[in-house]
Amino acid sequence: MLGLIPEFVLESNKKMTGKTIFLKNKIALLSLVFLVVLAFLALLAPWVTHYSFEEQNFAQTLQPPSSLHWMGTDSLGRDLMSRIIYGARISLTVGLFTTFSALILGTFVGSIAGYYGGWLDSLLMRVVDLVYIFPSTLLAILIMVMVGRGFLGILAALAVTSWVTQARLVRGLVLHLRELNYIEAARAMGITDTSILLRHIWPNILGPIIVSLTFQIPSNIMAESFLSFIGLGLQPPLSSWGTLASEGFRGIRSFPHLMIFPGTVLFVTMLAFNYLGEGLRDLWGD
Repeated sequence: MLGLIPEFVLESNKKMTGKTIFLKNKIALLSLVFLVVLAFLALLAPWVTHYSFEEQNFAQTLQPPSSLHWMGTDSLGRDLMSRIIYGARISLTVGLFTTFSALILGTFVGSIAGYYGGWLDSLLMRVVDLVYIFPSTLLAILIMVMVGRGFLGILAALAVTSWVTQARLVRGLVLHLRELNYIEAARAMGITDTSILLRHIWPNILGPIIVSLTFQIPSNIMAESFLSFIGLGLQPPLSSWGTLASEGFRGIRSFPHLMIFPGTVLFVTMLAFNYLGEGLRDLWGD
């Protein structure tokens, strides 16, 4: 009976089932809402905060949470909540930019390797393996030493170290798709390789790629936080969640709010991206 049902009908039903599962996944929907709200807060930081992230008030240093400063103040009297919201700009920008940089490079390398195969596949995959087996943290530190500390250094370091996973994923997907009948038919009709990749292969691997991105973004945010935590991150007065956690860690016993609030925001954001990724995996049926 299933053989009498057109393939596009089965695919449509599969997508509808995935949408139903996703809409019923309350944790994934809540995670999506949280991330959207967080993104808007970061974009509208000057209008949603009562204090500048660099505004100092030495009469209000190291204050606990209060009605004036909902998350307290740091050692220079700066409002911690404002610094966390402004820090979201840095952390989210790093996560998104490095992930999409890895998407572009990884998709290009993986597509070329998987589609053409042969010696080109072997050469590109040896490069991928070389970068993959090298400790990513050490490689990131070496790149930052060469490029320099700060925002651009972090972007360069994480972009270089995070594309290999994407390349391996795309290569595996393309290896499977290139053997399908409709790809063989497209080749027989004389359609160019570029058109086949753009019109027939990439649209069909978009779902798994988007799912992988939702897991890659928090990984890059966490990597930036770690680099900032060990002192290789942004320079004052700029701050990310990692630098805020690093500053708060030094006084965690006497002033725990300095560590608890940025750490909690970072932790919840990681969870939200991961739960959203799981929901999108159900959506595309992967």
